[in-house]
Amino acid sequence: MKVSEICSLIEGVVVIGESRLDDEVEYAFASDLMSDVLTVKIQNFILLTGLCNIQSVRTAEMSDVPYMIVCRNKQVTPDMLEIAEESNIVIICTQYSLFRCAGLLYSNGLKPVY
Repeated sequence: MKVSEICSLIEGVVVIGESRLDDEVEYAFASDLMSDVLTVKIQNFILLTGLCNIQSVRTAEMSDVPYMIVCRNKQVTPDMLEIAEESNIVIICTQYSLFRCAGLLYSNGLKPVY
């Protein structure tokens, strides 16, 4: 599924990484526990989270997560944007809950990591 399709499904807004809307994503992982994100062995997945702080972006950076969805209408900070830009991480924000985003993406063909 293209990143642009993901944005449409969840009524998401790309806050950084607009140039990568045509990228393809096959897997997703939803978690607010960044320690769980560190255990994921798959490459090229999208992380869905309600955790909106610098630690979430640092975790994505360490785990080579190229795409993040920040749920529940949380606002991304300038520090988060700076790290995301340096690490080429796409960040999408949505007003939807983590549960709703995961359900929409799963029912439209995105595969779960586990």
